[in-house]
Amino acid sequence: MLRIETSGRGFYEITKNIRDFAREAGLTQGLLTAFCRHTSASLLIQENADPTVLRDLEAVFARLAPEAAEYAHDTEGPDDMPAHIRAALTQTQLSIPLIGGALALGTWQGVFLFEHRRRPHRREIAVHLIGE
Repeated sequence: MLRIETSGRGFYEITKNIRDFAREAGLTQGLLTAFCRHTSASLLIQENADPTVLRDLEAVFARLAPEAAEYAHDTEGPDDMPAHIRAALTQTQLSIPLIGGALALGTWQGVFLFEHRRRPHRREIAVHLIGE
């Protein structure tokens, strides 16, 4: 289980955490699964070289799920329902092949926890690897 401390909305790269988990398993071929155990955060594989990609993604999601809209569900504040919408539009689970003992991520790909809430949270990512 990975535990990620967030400081609020945004992208948190967890590629190193995922790679470390895979390396420690000692397998050469397989499939890694990462599962976000929350309804207001998600997982993405995205470019990790140019930070403007993440800024643009955040801007798009702000337009798609604005806090200023009127939502019936606002139990935990104005960012509550927009966080659920963002999670619904992204992914809570990722599968990454393990080939030759390494994750088969592309050159510019990184794995990110996408925090959708404004306040800090402790997020849990269940990670599992099967293979040989």
